[in-house]
Parts: sequence; C-alpha cells; structure tokens
Amino acid sequence: MARREQDLPMAVPVPADIDRPDRIAFGLTARQLAVLGSVAVGLWGLYEATADLLPLGVFLTVAVPLTGIAIVAVVGRRNGQGFDQLLWAILRHHRGPQRLVPAQAVPGQRVPDAPSWVQCRAGALPSPLRLPVTAISPEGVLDLGKDGQVVQCTCSGVNFGLRTHGEQRVLVAGFARWLHSLTGPVQIVVRADRLNLDPAVATLREIAPSLPHPALEDACHAHAAFLEELAGSRDLLRRQILLVLATPDAGTRGSPGGQQAVLRQAALARQLLATAEVRVRPLDGADVQRVLATATDPHGEHTQLDTEASATGIVTASPTLLHPDHDPDGR
Repeated sequence: MARREQDLPMAVPVPADIDRPDRIAFGLTARQLAVLGSVAVGLWGLYEATADLLPLGVFLTVAVPLTGIAIVAVVGRRNGQGFDQLLWAILRHHRGPQRLVPAQAVPGQRVPDAPSWVQCRAGALPSPLRLPVTAISPEGVLDLGKDGQVVQCTCSGVNFGLRTHGEQRVLVAGFARWLHSLTGPVQIVVRADRLNLDPAVATLREIAPSLPHPALEDACHAHAAFLEELAGSRDLLRRQILLVLATPDAGTRGSPGGQQAVLRQAALARQLLATAEVRVRPLDGADVQRVLATATDPHGEHTQLDTEASATGIVTASPTLLHPDHDPDGR
C-alpha cells in the first residue's frame, strides 16, 4: 500500500507570484485602497469647495472621468506592474538624466565641467552612470555596495517529466532541503545565450588526424563540416541556468566576512542540490565578467575580458611604442 502511494502523482498548488501583496478589501491591496481613497477625498473636498459655484452636472462631468482614470490606473496591470507604477516610472525616467557615461570615480551627480581654458562648449554635460556592480573579486564575488555581495553559479537541468512519480518525489525532496537551508536572498535566472561552435569545430579538426582509423578521421571531418554548416545557417542558442546567492546578513556588506558567507552558501548549494541531480558550479571572476558582458551585449565577442584593463587600473605603454628604436634586450 505504501509503495502504491509513492507511485501516485503529487500535485501542490504554488502561487506564481509569492511577493504579491495581500488583498485587504474589495479585492484591492492596501496601496490601491490608499490611492483610491486619496482620490475620493480629493474629489469630495473639491465638491465641497465648488458646490455653491458649479452645478452638480458640471462637477460630475469633471469628476467621473477623473475617477475612471484613477480606477484604471490603480487596477490595470501590464507585465506584472500596475499602471500607476508604470506611470510613476515614466515620470522618473522623463525627469532623470537621459545621457549617462561611465564615470565611477566622479563624485556627485554630474560630470564636472571642462577646464576654464577650454573655449569650446558642447552643451549640457552627461551624468555619471552608476552601475550596481562596484567590484568583482577573483573568486567571483560581486560587490553591489549598499545592496550587499552576491555570487553566481551555473546549474545543470534535470529531466523531470521522464521520471517516475517516486523519482520525482526524491528530486523534489532534495530541492526542498536546499530551500530550507537558505538564510538569504536567492534568484534563479534562466536565460538564452548564443552558442559558439567554433571551439568545437577547431577541436574536431585538431584531433581528426590522430584517430586510429581513416573512417573515424573522415567521420570527424564530416561532423566538423556539419557543425560549420549548422552555425552558418542557424542562429544557435543554448539555455543557461544561473543561481544567484546574496549575503544573508546585511551587516557583512562590503567586508571579507560577507564574501566568505556568500561563498559558503554557494558550497552548501552545490552539496545539497547534488542530491536532486543538479550540478552547481560557482563562477570565478573571469566567468562572471563574461556572463555580465553577454547579458548586456549578446551579439558581441567576449573572449578577452580577463586581459582588458579595469576602470581604475594604471595603463602603461610598451617601451617599443614610445621609442621605436628601443631594444628591450639593451643592445
């Protein structure tokens, strides 16, 4: 009987948006009730102030459209956001700076003016671009300043649908053990990344002559040619699953203790998710830079990020560049 119960499917309803605010009254949240209440109080005050000056019909002509706009703005939603939140974001974007430039070392909210001896004036100067990531350690820990520190890990997928109900229960139990171990914020990101087959093709071309049989060599060259044709005729994508772990304690922000705490969370996730057949690999600094670069510029080439200079690093020229006749060996 117990074995038969284990083979039965298990279905548990989980809300799609666990951060959805509670409904207080009339199917509305506290924020929606506050906005509509403010509009109602404002219209009532306007009616009391203009009751002796305007007829009721004129007041209703103005009040009814305003009430309808307020209801639509508060109740309506698009892409998971309320219309009032979208309108507020539009206003903040319109009033904010439209041109931003990388200037992490510039204090304040605007780029300083040019020196007084510069005669040319190009108009209004742009504002500095404040990126959320302030530093990336060699271990792959991202420093977000006041928002703490995070670490990124890549995860493998699990074919859940082809498992039996008993195997699915085991996988769910392993995933649940990891969820119960969490002490800080966590985010699971599933993104599509460009698939570059050039390294695989180069490897096949390289190992083909060393194969023990001519038929294997021909098959290796044929497979390399197939991959080249596939890459030239299709826009190939691959799915990447990222696990983002943040510092569990706000008091450890920007400190070595915060880095060690978030790295321990990554090691614990790697250990616990292995029971759910999920392979977790923490990313180092170079891999994190590559992930961020491909997220901001998916169609660019990002293979030399580890050799590029940092924003605050000192750049020195080669002696042969400054003095073409200079001999580096001293001869």
